[in-house]
Amino acid sequence: MEYGQPTIKTRSGLEGVKIESEVSIVSFGKMNGFADIKEITKTKDSEGFATTSETVIASIRVYREGRHGSERWANLATFSEATDLFRFRAIPEVEVTTEHFIECDGERFDITSVENVKGRGMYTEVLAKKVVSSIGKS
Repeated sequence: MEYGQPTIKTRSGLEGVKIESEVSIVSFGKMNGFADIKEITKTKDSEGFATTSETVIASIRVYREGRHGSERWANLATFSEATDLFRFRAIPEVEVTTEHFIECDGERFDITSVENVKGRGMYTEVLAKKVVSSIGKS
């Protein structure tokens, strides 16, 4: 068996029956992008002044899909503000929330939705909205 492929066990008597599934396996070949999951941390210095900084929670390999006219995006009409979909392997002991943001290819994305793919805890799917800076635009 090749790494990353699902294992399917059949019941006795079902040998030879073709089983099709909607399991979306994302191999390392498709996860060809790199991204950082970050959060904003607020701290106070010894004089009481508050400072904010960005803290990297995890650096990961991701599959990124931009918004287009596919059937998948048509079904996600309720998340009309999302511009990109990110899929990555679940990170042990790290819970990704909408309070975090993603930096990928020099662009920043605010997370609008986080979903555990198929409820198995193997992959996480994130819908995110690209942040467009108004600074420096004419």
